[in-house]
Amino acid sequence: MFKDRIDAGSQLAEKLSAYKDQKNVIVLAIPRGGVEVGRVIADALNIPLDVIITRKIGMPEHEELAIGAVDRDGQVVMRDASLVDAQTLKSLIDKECAEIARREAVYRVGRDPLNVQEKIVILTDDGIATGMTMEAAILWAKRQRPQKLILAVPVIAHDTLRRLQPLVDDCVVLEIPDLFFAVGMFYNEFPQLSDKDVRRFLGIHT
Repeated sequence: MFKDRIDAGSQLAEKLSAYKDQKNVIVLAIPRGGVEVGRVIADALNIPLDVIITRKIGMPEHEELAIGAVDRDGQVVMRDASLVDAQTLKSLIDKECAEIARREAVYRVGRDPLNVQEKIVILTDDGIATGMTMEAAILWAKRQRPQKLILAVPVIAHDTLRRLQPLVDDCVVLEIPDLFFAVGMFYNEFPQLSDKDVRRFLGIHT
């Protein structure tokens, strides 16, 4: 159990201390909650923070149930494409791509284009349940040819860790609980974050 995202990020930073002050390392966080965790890690290690925006594709009428995810380039990861018809799936993907574009515009004000080629990338979030958005983020990052890809999260479901671990070079995980219903159950304080919060964590003040 973590007090809050700051506590979780601080504990992760301790596990990642070997990367402190290394110029070729970057933290990539998934908004929104992951950006607060990422801010703590980046500050503790004195390395840059940026965002990797991927979006869950939710089941119609049950949006919390992830059937896939899409990345910033429109590449899709699906759990089971047969759960929805092709037209519905396209509509869902288009909706999430539009939200990615909106967040890119809001979160990347004044920032250089995201470039992780030949860098050591620490991918983080505040926790991982189904892992669809993180899988999309991992696959996007791998296509950019990083030097090393590290998954660093406070808490992750057992089955999800087994699926994601082979996709990265290293995993830093604090808790792998037997029962996992929602990320928020592992935090004493787990407030919803806004775009304004994300911009603040990224140092965007305009």
